[in-house]
Amino acid sequence: MIRLTLAEIAQATGGRVIGDASTEVFAGVETDSRRIEPGYLFVAKPGEVTDGHLFVATAAAAGAVAALVERELEEQIPLVVVPNVVAALGQLATLVLDRLRALGNLTVIGVTGSNGKTSTKNMLREALSQFGSTIAPRESFNNEVGAPISMLLADESTSYLVVELGADGLGSIDYLAKMCKPDVAVELKVGLAHAGEWGGIDVTAKIKAELIENLQPNGVLIFNSDDAYCAEMGRAFTGKKASFGTSGSNYLAVGSQVSLAGTKTTVVYPDKSETSLTLQILGEHQVMNALATIAVTDSLGLDRARVIAALEAMPLAERWRMQHAEVGGVSIINDAYNASPESMKAALQTLAVLGRDTSRRTIAVLGEMAELGEFSADSHDSIGRLIVRLNIDQLIVVGAGAKLIHMGAAQEGSWDGESKFFDTIDEALPHVRGMLRSNDIVLVKSSKSANLRHLGDALMGVTA
Repeated sequence: MIRLTLAEIAQATGGRVIGDASTEVFAGVETDSRRIEPGYLFVAKPGEVTDGHLFVATAAAAGAVAALVERELEEQIPLVVVPNVVAALGQLATLVLDRLRALGNLTVIGVTGSNGKTSTKNMLREALSQFGSTIAPRESFNNEVGAPISMLLADESTSYLVVELGADGLGSIDYLAKMCKPDVAVELKVGLAHAGEWGGIDVTAKIKAELIENLQPNGVLIFNSDDAYCAEMGRAFTGKKASFGTSGSNYLAVGSQVSLAGTKTTVVYPDKSETSLTLQILGEHQVMNALATIAVTDSLGLDRARVIAALEAMPLAERWRMQHAEVGGVSIINDAYNASPESMKAALQTLAVLGRDTSRRTIAVLGEMAELGEFSADSHDSIGRLIVRLNIDQLIVVGAGAKLIHMGAAQEGSWDGESKFFDTIDEALPHVRGMLRSNDIVLVKSSKSANLRHLGDALMGVTA
């Protein structure tokens, strides 16, 4: 983070300083008092469960030099009092990035999409860091709080800033994009994730397109031409652009193959030159995320061979995202950090291919796909039917919100015990453990709220 006095912070946020206005924040900004380090600004964000104002003293003891608050407190630490700390975070991020842009060294890459944002963000971080200091969000810091906190980590030495932009209704991506004003915008996919909340997939597409509206002059759009909505965004955009996909695209992935050792493909560049790419990461859908990364770095004129090497060196996209481990002769794939109908289908297709190519038994342990609203029933039913069509050998469904997967599978095929339903993880886990035998391949997949990632951890023997 660049150095800012409390006076400068107050001016940017419309706040007032209580204490020494010349105090400098120089290390970072954080809403979690457990993450505070010396030189940080602590943001006392009111929450649904607790209130950050209760932890100002804890933050001060950990080294926070000041706190951003919504009311006066008696703690012996300088304060900047603002009407709304979340809005102030955004104003502060805008100030910092505007100052860094003025220095001429910063390139901002904005990434959005219903699926693949976090994996692509991590791939971009690995690739771009080969060429200069790179900042990217931790985990899925992509909302009105997490995104500006990530932006505020940038300083005068930062060459590349990767911003993951999550959606929370119309105007939400516009709000974040106006802060970061990307030089490169990446549109990965428009799917049913959250569509039930927002009124349908067409509305989701409009929200995702808000990123493009905030591109810098002469900015570049990188879009997935395999996705109809993203392809339409590309057709409508009159500026610099490049597409990626499996046919008719500027950047092509050809002949992709998936095994438990990783995912292979051939990358074809716009000049028709080719290179092989072997990811350690499982899943053909991860090829598209890598292809987006390659298109971004190529648009920036970066060395292709170094980008490919960086992608091939990645052991994992992120924890709980197609995370693979071998335990007692059983292959466990824990992909239970997030789930939508599209990502669930992609993961199940990967499982089916792995089983078919190795003649090994396949087991899917599935939980709810959250936030689908009116599309929830049909989506869960469709996944159950898809499992039968893909010839997955065994299905374990966990949680009431996912029960229609179990029912859909039963209605699609004449199964006899191939599908089991359990209300809770505690009930499902011993059954799964008891049914496993050497050479099985197990996929664990659900939305984060269903908590099946912890079941996957238990099968892998991971305790933290």
